[in-house]
Amino acid sequence: MNEVAEKIPSIYQYILEEETNFRTARVPLASNWRDWNFFDHIDRSFTLLNSRFYKGPQDYTRPFNQIILPIRNVNVRVEGFDVKDVQIYVDNAENYHKSFVARKKHDRWAKDNGIDTAIDESVESYFDYGLALLKNVNEVRPEVVQLQQIAFCDQTNIMAGPICLKHNYSIGELLEFKGKWKATEIDKTILMARFTQDAQGATGDVTKTPSKYVEVYELHGMFPESWLGSEKLGEEWEDTGKYSPQIHIVTYYISPTDKSKVGVTLFKGKEPKPIFKALLRDPIFGRTCGRGGIEELFHPQIWANNDTFHLQQMLEATAKILLKTNKKKIASLNNFSNMKQGQIIDLDGDGTLDQLVLQPINKTHFDNAVNKWEQVARTIGAASDPALGLNPVSGTPLGTTEIVTSQGQGIHEYRRGKIAVFWAGVYRDWVLPHLSAELQKSNKWLDDLTLDELQDIAEKTAIKEANGRIKRMVLSGKILTQGEADQFRESVKEEFMKGGEKRFIEIIKDEFANLALDVEINIVGKQKNMVEIVSKLNSVFRTLFTPGAIQALQASPELANLLNQVLEAGGMNQINFGKAPPQPIQQQPQLQPRELTSA
Repeated sequence: MNEVAEKIPSIYQYILEEETNFRTARVPLASNWRDWNFFDHIDRSFTLLNSRFYKGPQDYTRPFNQIILPIRNVNVRVEGFDVKDVQIYVDNAENYHKSFVARKKHDRWAKDNGIDTAIDESVESYFDYGLALLKNVNEVRPEVVQLQQIAFCDQTNIMAGPICLKHNYSIGELLEFKGKWKATEIDKTILMARFTQDAQGATGDVTKTPSKYVEVYELHGMFPESWLGSEKLGEEWEDTGKYSPQIHIVTYYISPTDKSKVGVTLFKGKEPKPIFKALLRDPIFGRTCGRGGIEELFHPQIWANNDTFHLQQMLEATAKILLKTNKKKIASLNNFSNMKQGQIIDLDGDGTLDQLVLQPINKTHFDNAVNKWEQVARTIGAASDPALGLNPVSGTPLGTTEIVTSQGQGIHEYRRGKIAVFWAGVYRDWVLPHLSAELQKSNKWLDDLTLDELQDIAEKTAIKEANGRIKRMVLSGKILTQGEADQFRESVKEEFMKGGEKRFIEIIKDEFANLALDVEINIVGKQKNMVEIVSKLNSVFRTLFTPGAIQALQASPELANLLNQVLEAGGMNQINFGKAPPQPIQQQPQLQPRELTSA
């Protein structure tokens, strides 16, 4: 029995149909959660983050109690990292010493190319929508895809199916693609373009603009080989089972005859390597976005707004000035707004005119409800009062505040670690090839060195100079004592340190040729609470400078071990406190000629 091959639509019909389905199709996730939609998820999160109601009027007649934004700011600040935390090194034992130059070059090069901005944008998308999508554009800086640009994708797994992005290009932007895309089709598209720009939001509206814009679809995925053949508008193709990874750049213009959309291919071809990487925040099985940080706060935000709205209605009611009287003559006037200040009202001697006292009896309950929802939101978002810049409750001990803040950092450290691992992969696959090419060039620049870097270079410089001096003395028949060698080395180090922290660094052409680079992202302790650190260090210094403390630690290994445990529990490095002061040299025996080494 011969099976009939399934028919597939043309590329132009496929894009239009999938874009429509993307906005309407629902993804069932659980028995009572059957209505998730990628487009709605992004739209609602974006709306609430920007203090706009998802439903109802937007005329500012309803109070919006914004509790998402400050928590979001805490999360993106704490979970992000800088390019200086990206440690580049030479993955070669014999040339590992060149890692220092590679790191210093990377810090300046990465900032000049905006990689720090790309990291920030990915962290923001990661929190806002539960998904960061990066695209390799064959440049130093990967592109962080704005999720509103997605025309359609697989709503169950974004990396498993096709991804289609929608761009609104100006005429100037479109002309820049000449030489890469079909020039004749670009000219035709510009000629048929309109003075409007399609909205990215849920309305589907268009905005009138003073210049022309062209809506361009960028489609990536596994598609039939037939789509790379001749273009036949409106035809269906027979599925032959032959597929390949492809990219299609497609636009449409409105037919002047029947007002239908006519498709135009600006570029098409095979795509040898995947160009997208995705990072999910708290993955949820069965959907393409993780649990977004804004999504976590949907309920607290909605109910905080609800309680704030009722509280505002109560305050508006109690703000009214109402009068009561037992005189019909006065009551019949029924309007005191036109009366003048100090005007006398005649009550005929036996009447009364009093203000009706209105009190918001339930105001405290609504205040408590609003505060409760704000606290729920802070707990979900792991945003403590100190992280939000708020003073702790009066009477809270400093130690308690430190412990609570430290514990609240745990979830942020976990997520920051996931982001760092993701970016390490981005670096290895996309960024390091560009950095390697940059390091092949001769280059010289002025840079700032840290104290640790200065001391390390000074030590190595002193060893090199001392080795050279020993060789010269040996060749001249002289003998160098240990003391003379140490003194010379210290003088070289001292002279080097006098040069200050600004030094010229130079890369010789092809110095890094054929050297493999690798990357680590060192985020340990990046977000330490500075007040907490200072408090701990003060305690350590008070202990160490107590009379007899150093001697007791040196005499008792048990006490020294106990101090190490205290330092480790406080998140400090024991090595920094475990260096014993150098002992004075008792004698200076003559040395046999030998070289000093860094070991």
